[in-house]
Amino acid sequence: MKIATYNVENLFDLQRSGHEYKEYIPYTKSNWNNRTYQIKLNNTARVIKDINADIIALQEIESLRALKDLRYTLKRMGLYYQYYKIANYKNTTVKVAILSKIPFVYSHEIAVTSTYKYRNILEAKFKINNEDLYLLVNHWKAKSGPESRRIISAKILSKRVQELGINKNIIALGDFNSHYEEFKTFIRKRRHNDTNGITGINHILGTINNQTTANKVKINAGEFYNLWYDIDKNRRYTYIFRGKKEALDHILITKNLLDAKGLEYKSKSIHAFEKEYLFKGKSIYRWQTKRANPPKHKGKGYSDHLPVIAEFTY
Repeated sequence: MKIATYNVENLFDLQRSGHEYKEYIPYTKSNWNNRTYQIKLNNTARVIKDINADIIALQEIESLRALKDLRYTLKRMGLYYQYYKIANYKNTTVKVAILSKIPFVYSHEIAVTSTYKYRNILEAKFKINNEDLYLLVNHWKAKSGPESRRIISAKILSKRVQELGINKNIIALGDFNSHYEEFKTFIRKRRHNDTNGITGINHILGTINNQTTANKVKINAGEFYNLWYDIDKNRRYTYIFRGKKEALDHILITKNLLDAKGLEYKSKSIHAFEKEYLFKGKSIYRWQTKRANPPKHKGKGYSDHLPVIAEFTY
């Protein structure tokens, strides 16, 4: 079973909701129109089709309409996801979603806060060969803001794990806007470190205690293991910022998925999806806009993030 996560970078529909970024208001000087929208759908669908995951978590989907249009584009390309869900209760500018070949037992949203500032977490339960599997799809606050904002999401995620049961098969995945060792990278950055060195991904979720390969790790109940530790350091990235590779997107698992029984993470299977067409020179070939006010869409490119994939056996 292949599970993936992909921040698709601003997949907006062509309906005016009043929550768009300026450059995504349809049919304006920004050039966001039928042509550019269809190119964006086709390019995003190409990546997802090539991954061909059984379940894929998505970030930066504007609406249910955009998700359905993406699903229809995939179907035209020969990949059918019968089951789908978007965290649509809040009018946040972009949202998280799931496309799946496997039916949901249920799916629902977890409110991080009551304000529009924080995107809801999307939870889905699956039944895999008679075992329960819980997926929690995240998109934490951007790195332009301090770590305290990401800790708010981390605490809600951790609380939900406690509610589900610390010995359950749980995968938390998505764009955490955090390095897998954020506690090292942010320590001297004043605008980030407003938490006395405490990070959401490492301390609140417990990944700081599990920095070894999957076949050697001993995870405590309630903690997560970050699958990036299962492969070489130079392969741990999904984003390139000013020429430097970073891992902002993650697949985290609870200890039950490493107990050598039933549903299980497949060793060394975690990887970024690095197809040649997703790069331009040494950079990720993100969706292209021209400098203008508002920025103008060129109708080229994919996303500023690479997808992440992991495999599981059952």
